[in-house]
Amino acid sequence: MVGRKKTAGAVASEATVQAVLRRGATSELSPEEEKVMRMRLGASPSRDQALERAGRGLADVEVELLAFEIEAFLKLRERRERQGHARAAVPQPSRAKERIVRALRRKGR
Repeated sequence: MVGRKKTAGAVASEATVQAVLRRGATSELSPEEEKVMRMRLGASPSRDQALERAGRGLADVEVELLAFEIEAFLKLRERRERQGHARAAVPQPSRAKERIVRALRRKGR
């Protein structure tokens, strides 16, 4: 054997791989390999990366997917509006508050 070096394989934790994938595209992986790793680990794409569109070139599928997207968006907006109203402060009756209000009214006469 002529001077061959043994190299140890690197082991990366799932959290480390997800952090690397979140930073953006990797130069060591092909786009298909990166997609598989993201799907396997549940890593979200980087925020600046555009999402893929399914059904390109199939008019019926495109229209149906767009309708699903619009419906989901409207439901999300409705849910957010309902939650916003539910979080608003609702005045609660209080004996102390009533006494203060009565005293201020008497004082203002």
